Parts: sequence; C-alpha cells; structure tokens
Amino acid sequence: MSFESFLKEMQNIGKRILLKLQKLPKADPVEIVSFCVVLLFIVTLLVLVIIACSCCCYSYCHCDRRPDHRRRKIQVRPAAP
Repeated sequence: MSFESFLKEMQNIGKRILLKLQKLPKADPVEIVSFCVVLLFIVTLLVLVIIACSCCCYSYCHCDRRPDHRRRKIQVRPAAP
C-alpha cells in the first residue's frame, strides 16, 4: 500500500466518521449507544498503547534509577575448608 492510498483511506474514514457525527442527533438511541461504545473502545485502546509505550520507554532509558542487576559481575570465591 502506497502512502497516497493510505492517506486517501484515512480521509475516507474521517469523512465517514464526520458524516456519522452529523447524523447522530437524529439517530436511534441504539445507534447512539453503539457509536459511543465503539468510540470508547478506540479511546481505551489508544490510552493503553500510550501507557505501554511510556512504561517501555521509561524502563528503557533507566529513568527509574534502579541498577541493572544483570550487568553486574559477581566474583566467586572458593569455599574455605
């Protein structure tokens, strides 16, 4: 898929959502509830992705100031008889 076709597809989706929002005040209650459920699902998904990415980046850049125990070398000493 080329970038131009991707942009056209996003524009088409945006137009359909805008059309749905314009028709929403005249819609049935079932249609309003279903649209709100879909919208809530999309918002929840975006929030979870943002939280996951921020947690991953936070632990990757060592902003939590905890030492990485996997990198520390441990000296092994022989047991005393």
